[in-house]
Amino acid sequence: MDAVARIGFLRRIAWIEGISYLLLLGVAMPLRTFAQLPLAVTIGGWIHGALFMVFALALAGVLGLGWPIWRLALVFLSALLPFGMLVADPHLRRWQDAHRRG
Repeated sequence: MDAVARIGFLRRIAWIEGISYLLLLGVAMPLRTFAQLPLAVTIGGWIHGALFMVFALALAGVLGLGWPIWRLALVFLSALLPFGMLVADPHLRRWQDAHRRG
């Protein structure tokens, strides 16, 4: 897989993982607290955890691109924050375009 495709996959999984995080925080946790439905957090947390692992693997997949450590750290830290994918995606898109141009 070339660099553009690896970054593209990382961008897509970052969005999916970020949305799952928001659903966990905004839907599943209130359901657990206010509707006494702990299964929502159990299922949502499991799904989010699996997606986070895929995200981590996708981030490991771009290690060979020669990115500085601060860039990798920025992308990783964005996954730990709600709405972090909104911060990381423009940077990832710019870096993807730079690899596309050569």
